[in-house]
Amino acid sequence: MKTILAGSAATVAMSTAALAQDCPIKVGVLHSLSGSMAISETTLKDAMLMLVEQQNEAGGLLGCDLEAVVVDPASDWPLFAEKARELLTVQEVDVIFGNWTSVSRKSVLPVIEELNGLLFYPVQYEGEESSKNVFYTGAAPNQQAIPATDYYLEELGVEKFALLGTDYVYPRTTNNILESYLMDKGIAEEDIFVNYTPFGHSDWSKIVADVVALGADGKKVGVISTINGDANVGFYKELAAAGVSADDIPVVAFSVGEEELSGLDTSNLVGHLAAWNYFMSADTEANAEFISAWHEFIGDEARVTNDPMEAHYIGFNMWVNAVTEAETTDVDAVREAMWGQEFPNLTGGTAVMGTNHHLAKPVLIGEILADGQFDIISETDPVPGDAWTDFLPESAVLTSDWKDLECGMYNTETETCVQLTSNY
Repeated sequence: MKTILAGSAATVAMSTAALAQDCPIKVGVLHSLSGSMAISETTLKDAMLMLVEQQNEAGGLLGCDLEAVVVDPASDWPLFAEKARELLTVQEVDVIFGNWTSVSRKSVLPVIEELNGLLFYPVQYEGEESSKNVFYTGAAPNQQAIPATDYYLEELGVEKFALLGTDYVYPRTTNNILESYLMDKGIAEEDIFVNYTPFGHSDWSKIVADVVALGADGKKVGVISTINGDANVGFYKELAAAGVSADDIPVVAFSVGEEELSGLDTSNLVGHLAAWNYFMSADTEANAEFISAWHEFIGDEARVTNDPMEAHYIGFNMWVNAVTEAETTDVDAVREAMWGQEFPNLTGGTAVMGTNHHLAKPVLIGEILADGQFDIISETDPVPGDAWTDFLPESAVLTSDWKDLECGMYNTETETCVQLTSNY
């Protein structure tokens, strides 16, 4: 802890709780630096190191420096749980920022809840979860998947849908929601093609051929992609090899952003889409400052920014403000201080943390440009994240409110709280 002269204004201002704070304050960083998800997660580790450095340069927190504690769960889902336990019990971190895939988050969840840790999860996901120990700073389905589907239906006139995903919980649950939603919108079940492939899948020729064949009857086909990790490289290369353009069969991706495109020849992908809450191309002063700081920190003007980086930026700054308000890093006190936290997002406007532990954020749809950036073609006002979807009957009756109801899975019909810890 920094030395404070007795009787100084700083000493008077600092509360007993702050004086009792152990230093340094440890920030756990739980992102894959190797394996199939390293293509997406390594940048998030770097972003966290930048945020910690910036906070230390600004004077730290509660009179302490911050220390980033980085571990590599190596795209191995059980290892995520082991590394989370290590961070909390051996390293004794005060908070964890991490995970990308939902299977890794669900691996970590029982550990976080058992040990009363605090996790900030920065990536779009399938919803159907609300843990008191997690703040979800990425998009829920109503902040990404549903608006993107509406864009296909209303703006592009898509009549047949290929739902292509990696074989794990996020794509499967998201596609279950979308199948139900599409059928509610009048799309016939036989006009919805669903396919799952393993992580790291590389041979896309048959799947792309099957998607092309969907349009043999002349109906407009669109692909909704929940393909994750380096499998996207092969998928987009096969689209180009098959001569499929965005005019022929548009693809909207939920897990492909600037970072994933930076390793591809995007000349043949122009016009394909992605739905996020942030794009690097957002023309705001705050975004320009963030990009400049990122390039200075990483030492490479070519390095891009992306949506999960903004989610970490918002989540980290909200956590800093909550800790400051609570005057402690104690998880229970910080959790209560997080409800209602506001912080400017990088695209304009303000992100707000709900009592369901989900952010309100705008929904953006972007077209891929030849340089790997996105032309933002659609943007909404901030949309509150919904932990439980309205488009699955078993979920439509559920709500989450950790402030007043003290429940993440409250049945509004029976007016009871269903506590299924770690098994949402």
